[in-house]
Amino acid sequence: MPNTTRDAAAPKTGGWRQAILVYRQPRMLSMLLLGFSSGLPFYLVFQSLSAWLRQEGIVRSSIGMLAWVSIAYSFKFVWSPIVDRMPLPILTRVLGRRRSWMVAAQAGIALGVFNLSLSNPTAGLLPIALWAMFVAFCAATQDIAVDAWRIESGSADTQGAMAATYQIGYRIALITGSAGTFALADRLGWKTTYTIMAMLVAVGFVTTLLSKEPQVPLQRESLDREQRVISWLQHKAHWPSSLRAAGSWFIGAVICPLSDFFGRYGLLAVVLLLFMGTYRLTEFTMGGMVNSFYIDHGYTLTQIATVVKFYGLMMSLVGVVLAGIAITKLGILRSLIIGSVMIMMSNVGFSLLATAHGPTLLGLGFVNGFDNLAQAMHGTSLITFLSSLTSPKYTATQYALFSSLYALPGKILEGLSGFVVDAIGYSAFFVYTASLSIPALILLYFIAKRGVTRDQLRGEPGHSE
Repeated sequence: MPNTTRDAAAPKTGGWRQAILVYRQPRMLSMLLLGFSSGLPFYLVFQSLSAWLRQEGIVRSSIGMLAWVSIAYSFKFVWSPIVDRMPLPILTRVLGRRRSWMVAAQAGIALGVFNLSLSNPTAGLLPIALWAMFVAFCAATQDIAVDAWRIESGSADTQGAMAATYQIGYRIALITGSAGTFALADRLGWKTTYTIMAMLVAVGFVTTLLSKEPQVPLQRESLDREQRVISWLQHKAHWPSSLRAAGSWFIGAVICPLSDFFGRYGLLAVVLLLFMGTYRLTEFTMGGMVNSFYIDHGYTLTQIATVVKFYGLMMSLVGVVLAGIAITKLGILRSLIIGSVMIMMSNVGFSLLATAHGPTLLGLGFVNGFDNLAQAMHGTSLITFLSSLTSPKYTATQYALFSSLYALPGKILEGLSGFVVDAIGYSAFFVYTASLSIPALILLYFIAKRGVTRDQLRGEPGHSE
């Protein structure tokens, strides 16, 4: 019997005013500050740290290798089952599962950034590399716990607004960790600046302590283990108790989340995974060359800083608010389509800008402003969609897998983007990046035609129509 639950692509009931008022909920403030906490470490171990090292005379080849610390973000799904299942001594009993891991990760971030502030680049890069890797690991762990808290704390109708609020906080943190650190370092020096950044981690720490732990069904643990764990233990009765305990944990924490996803969606799960891996190909692939494009076409650093970094980021903040409202009003699938079309149009705009004979600030402002709006719609829609696919029984594990999957293919193509520009030029390159959104649109059409229901998007039993 087909499921009659209304399709998630359908517009939500209520007017635009109701869609806007969702931002007045108290949990949105928590989401804003937790988004700031998640975004703060990102540039501190990448762009800002690279600038510090370069000013100290460190060679570019050594600085470039520090980018490998980002591997922690791409492979956070590896330890996400531990964050999802393993309790922390004392902390979990006092704060709950999600907040305990958030507090532990935030303490690690503060410790790592503070130790970076004590480092001397000219004395050797190994301690800096190790502390940067430690910060990246703790930051990725915080992302796992915060994403799980966000998904479990809000209903399906509020996920779009929560994702948008999270992105606002995240982008404010990116401004703080990049432009903010540059301004402070120019006046106070890098060591003092990193000490201040370590103190700012308290924003997330205090927010976590004041936030409420999400309420989960009482029968959760019994449901999580499922019958396959019981059957496995029965078949391995002759094994030592320690191996049986480890095996049952692995099945419950790793195998069950994967089988749950494929069990809910069947063959459509393969299409969904392909969609995740292709939806942001355009955004990631063009991102590696856009700064080179600005410089190669004669824009000064001051113009880039003013128009791109400040004005562009301000437009992105407006964009994520509009994206959250649109998702609440229009639904997830329609918002995904709008975001994909917008990101294609923005890349076509870059292609046209590349044909200009000289730098034009008006053109740069228009194209970059629209691109930031497009990226906001694009990213917020995908975060909401991935959240809706996540089962409440395996929140952290499944979302960490989804969020890692959508980044990896794009990062691979991003690494090859320089060769493409050398071969065909900037104008054709941006047409090429725009075309990378076509496969995701085709897959999205197929997903919509299959009639994915709201019950399925929230991880409840259901059937595709």
